[in-house]
Amino acid sequence: MPVAVVTDSTAHLPEGFAERYGITTVPLHVLVDGSSSLDGVEFGPAALADALGQRRIVTTSRPTPAAFAAAYRTALDAGADAVVSIHLSKKLSGTWEAAVLAAQEVGPDLVRVVDSRTIAMGLGFAALEAAEAARRGADVGEVEAVAVAAAGATETFFAVETLEYLRRGGRIGSAAALLGTALAVKPVLEVREGEIQALEKVRTMQRALARLVDLAAEVAGTDEVAVAVHHLASPDRAAQLATRLDERLPVSTGCVVSELGAVVGAHTGPGVVGFVIRKPLRSR
Repeated sequence: MPVAVVTDSTAHLPEGFAERYGITTVPLHVLVDGSSSLDGVEFGPAALADALGQRRIVTTSRPTPAAFAAAYRTALDAGADAVVSIHLSKKLSGTWEAAVLAAQEVGPDLVRVVDSRTIAMGLGFAALEAAEAARRGADVGEVEAVAVAAAGATETFFAVETLEYLRRGGRIGSAAALLGTALAVKPVLEVREGEIQALEKVRTMQRALARLVDLAAEVAGTDEVAVAVHHLASPDRAAQLATRLDERLPVSTGCVVSELGAVVGAHTGPGVVGFVIRKPLRSR
């Protein structure tokens, strides 16, 4: 393909999707008691759930600019004319900044860096749409535009067992208002304008699941949508949400279920469940 697509491990693409679409994924870092591993390569969701269950100290960090530069050069050396590099919201991580530094080193005329302003399959859908455009022969400007449009066409909502993990990582923004009653409620949150925002609170996770289904129906309307369900250490809960979404949404291209990797999971905690909806690009 004339344009190579790069993303990061927080896209949480379902297994095999990156290879199928020719997407390069640069992993973030997970640190457990100070020992660093690569997200999704050396350290996965099962290991994360175990570490959190043992109350070990889990933190995360961005990839280095050198790691991005190496990925860009590999793609260019393999025959790509340009690279579009798409990443999680710069308000949630320094990953975008690291990619920008790498692009300046490799050549800003060769690498375009996109702030998706979202995360998980909100980012994943943008990378997939960009890769599909590249496969069709689109030039670098067109691929970049598709990535921006696809990310903007997504909505992300999720529910957590507790806000404690988001509080520790400093990722909750205005959701901090819920901290006083975090133990008594199940917060429902959304990704809005690149940040995690509190939406409302309910008393049980079953009510949270019902609310997530209602929100999905409101977002989808009568459009044909693509849906992804995410979770950490809650496969039964994720399956229940996926089934209810399939039943509720009038027109869907299908629902994929993907477990969150260690970086995002470290900030949401076990038990999190949520969804990403991608509406048709023509509707935005």
